[in-house]
Amino acid sequence: METQGNYNQPYKSEKKLVAGLLGILLGGFGVHKFYLGYTKAGIIQLLLSLLCIGGIIGLIEGIIYLTKSDEEFDRTYVQNQKEWF
Repeated sequence: METQGNYNQPYKSEKKLVAGLLGILLGGFGVHKFYLGYTKAGIIQLLLSLLCIGGIIGLIEGIIYLTKSDEEFDRTYVQNQKEWF
C-alpha cells in the first residue's frame, strides 16, 4: 500500500518546480536541461539561443513541466528521460 504523505512520496517531483522555473527564467541557456541531466539537449538548447528561438522553447517547456502532475512529470522526464517537450 502506498502512502499519500509527504515523507513516502514515490515520485521525484522535487525536480519539477526547479526545472519549470529554470525553463521559464533561463530557458534560452538550456539550464533546465542541464538540471535534469540532459547535457546534449542542453548544449543544443544553448546553440538554439543564438538563433533567438532557444528562449521560446525554454519558456514553453517550463510551462509544460509546471502543468504536469507530479506522477506524469516523474514518469516522462525522470524515468523515461524525454528530452524535448
